[in-house]
Amino acid sequence: MGCGRVGSTLAVDLEKAGHTVAVIDQNREAFRRLGADFNGRTIAGMGFDRDILLEAGIEKADAFAAVSNGDNSNILAARVARENFNVKNVVARIYDPGRAEIYQRLGIPTVATVLWTTDQIMRRLAPDGTKSEWRDATGSVQLIEVHLHQDWFGEAVSLIEKNTGARVAFITRLAEGVLPDEHTVLQEGDLVHILAKEKDISAIEKSLAKPPAGA
Repeated sequence: MGCGRVGSTLAVDLEKAGHTVAVIDQNREAFRRLGADFNGRTIAGMGFDRDILLEAGIEKADAFAAVSNGDNSNILAARVARENFNVKNVVARIYDPGRAEIYQRLGIPTVATVLWTTDQIMRRLAPDGTKSEWRDATGSVQLIEVHLHQDWFGEAVSLIEKNTGARVAFITRLAEGVLPDEHTVLQEGDLVHILAKEKDISAIEKSLAKPPAGA
């Protein structure tokens, strides 16, 4: 549901991947974004209307994405797809971070675009400190790139986990990803990516900004 920039790109990519796609939008002109090569179905109407969904083939759908420009429309359509038609894979794009958290707790996967965009911009504005690379829809768990005090280099990766309680997900070393084990030692130039709870990030930053304890 939704044939804006995101919806049209998603539809074309899914079709290229071999899937059968139907696109719903209130505005027939929006379907022009799909291009002349799109072979899927296009249905003009409200994406949360039962008859429109039936026309689009919702009863046979394996997945449903609500990516219109309205939070209310997206979440309503996602709930109808999930609760009325038992679609297995449902996702809704939500602009309001607060709403995204609520709907996630209701069991509806959401993509909070404002949170993601803010994180990406902050990564480019602030060169030091932590850089958020991913967060779950509730914002409670994040994958972050951390800035280390120089004295950490030469120490075992496991010391980070011992000092912070966070989990080292991977290291970027010489432009390649490395999955660390108990024998991995930090090297100058390593970029360290850790999984942590949002509430712990400030303490983790402080711990990693000074020489390691217990080295």
